[in-house]
Amino acid sequence: MCESVDDVTQAVLAKNDGLAASLRDDLTGRGVTVVNLLSSPGSGKTELLGRVLARAVERGVPVAALTADLATENDARRLARSGAPVKQLLTDGLCHLEARQLRGHLESWLPADTSLLFVENVGNLVCPASYDLGESLRIVLMAVTEGEDKPLKYPTAFGSAHLVVLTKSDLAEPAGFDGSAFLAHVQRVNPGVEVVRSCARDGEGVDAVLERVLAVRDGAPVHRPPLAPRPHHHEDAAPGLAAGRVS
Repeated sequence: MCESVDDVTQAVLAKNDGLAASLRDDLTGRGVTVVNLLSSPGSGKTELLGRVLARAVERGVPVAALTADLATENDARRLARSGAPVKQLLTDGLCHLEARQLRGHLESWLPADTSLLFVENVGNLVCPASYDLGESLRIVLMAVTEGEDKPLKYPTAFGSAHLVVLTKSDLAEPAGFDGSAFLAHVQRVNPGVEVVRSCARDGEGVDAVLERVLAVRDGAPVHRPPLAPRPHHHEDAAPGLAAGRVS
């Protein structure tokens, strides 16, 4: 009997989950906290990450970053300006990272003293949301220019986030961004998740993001999202608005 597409997908994800769990255990045992960054292309993810890395280096935090793209090493060159060790991972057309790729690139590269590893996933809110990379913290980013209904359009990504970061906050007014509606939509798919506003241009939110990550590294409890990394669904997440908060 031929396997269905769903059966094959579940098998692939189950294998990835096993590798991710093993990688998480290994890295945690070595004192490394992995942060997985997800967003659409053009959200300002690389610029914000570069600022966070630079701030971590200034504070003497042993930090490193791995950035994934389909092609070019442009982002790695930009992030390297922070002074942190950076490695580019080219996916050769694959629209997301998987645990096996991450493990393979870390084996011969990750500096021994690293305590924080940021993984900048491929710019895409669909496929990357389904793959656990062994991260301790999943941050989903969105720019104000993308529209306040983005969480409803991508419920798996936002519903599996431990933290949501709203970028390019300086453009909210000219973009006509409805912040209250955005918060309500985020809370609909992920009740209780924290939202941090950021603007890499003036540094807003940089320290807040770094402090959240350092707190998790140091054992602080992590928000438990309602969704685990799984294939995206087209229906909305369960209804029920909760009051959101922006820091």
